[in-house]
Amino acid sequence: MEKFDVIIAGAGLAGLAAAYTLAGNDLEVLVLERGDYPGAKNVTGGRLYVNPVRDLFPGLWDKAPLERFIVHEGAVLMAKERSVAIHYSGHELRAEPHQSYSVLRAKFDRWLAEQAEAKGAMLLTRVRVDEVVKENEKIVGVLAGGDELRADVVIACDGVLSLVSEKAGLRAPGSPHDYAVGIKEVIALDPGIINDRFQLEGNEGAARLYIGEATQGLFGGGFLYTNKESISLGIVVGMQSLLETGSAPDAPALLDAFKQRPEIAPLIRGGTTEEYAAHVIPEGGFKALGRLYGDGILVAGDAAGLALNIGFTVRGMEYALASGYYAAQTVLKAKEAGNFSSENLSIYKQYLEESFVLKDFKNFQEAPAVLSNPRFFRHYPDLVGNLLADIYRVPPGPKERLYPTIRKVFSLAEMWSQFKDLREVTRI
Repeated sequence: MEKFDVIIAGAGLAGLAAAYTLAGNDLEVLVLERGDYPGAKNVTGGRLYVNPVRDLFPGLWDKAPLERFIVHEGAVLMAKERSVAIHYSGHELRAEPHQSYSVLRAKFDRWLAEQAEAKGAMLLTRVRVDEVVKENEKIVGVLAGGDELRADVVIACDGVLSLVSEKAGLRAPGSPHDYAVGIKEVIALDPGIINDRFQLEGNEGAARLYIGEATQGLFGGGFLYTNKESISLGIVVGMQSLLETGSAPDAPALLDAFKQRPEIAPLIRGGTTEEYAAHVIPEGGFKALGRLYGDGILVAGDAAGLALNIGFTVRGMEYALASGYYAAQTVLKAKEAGNFSSENLSIYKQYLEESFVLKDFKNFQEAPAVLSNPRFFRHYPDLVGNLLADIYRVPPGPKERLYPTIRKVFSLAEMWSQFKDLREVTRI
């Protein structure tokens, strides 16, 4: 029976961040990954906000295989026959150090795994963790690939439907309301074509979010990120929405329809799909977070529910990296004390509460409830599109004045409903 200081289940960003930090402190660290290689089954829209985690991993970012730094932000309200786009570009987005980058996980995760291995971590791929090993209700290891492997502490980083934390009794199966399914394609394009179509120069990048008909009015949205030689394009759809709308097309069909929209098709024309993937995403926010620690175990990344959708930004990778780092710091403290009890490991939650991670989740804890309002996905894209269609229309005869045009779209009842929705948005 083999014994390690730490066993990490999952070689995603949380697991690799923990391994990188721990191995640099002379601990025996074993990372178990179910995929063929780190990043093989990890799916993300493709954007990493570096600023919050820059100082946690000094010296790492200059060498990291990041794609493009984002200088153009975009949001598009999609109605059935029209759309309204907002584009933003600011000097601060071009200033160094850059705020965020597009990322390809198959490339980035493999590179981060190499950095962790270079520090001494051991990585085993194609190995699934099937069970946790308990003694006197304390986690003392895992069963993986038919072998019992022991450790002072286990860090569960095995994704949104974490079997390890569930087997350890730290989480119960979640509600469909707290999850979404993301479907993504990576579409290869010449870098010059990408720059021309998105008005970019050099290694500049663009990010766009789409709401409304991107998901045919269902909770969720579309996304697009430019990489060096490809575009990451996809949709995210709430599981509850898919379950409640029996007549809705399946999620892959939604992505196919999204790609054919006139706002999207010219941007990907001539491209070749290199990667197609789907992934479950935590959407419950602060109120859906499970227990983060127990006797002999910590939970990090998606396994802990650490992804945050606040409408204009969708974040997860930096929370995964930070939670892995703070899980490692917790293990180092526990190792120093020679005690891996739940009480000693509880400092992990304190670390997260004092960092940007749980401060963000608390600040935006109302976001999931506010964004679940179906009017944001079914009504407002049509409303704004219809209003602008009337404003820009030049008829054969005389054109109506602006105020009556607006009144046609906004009745008193409509204005009151929008006032209530706006008041709800202020909770975010």
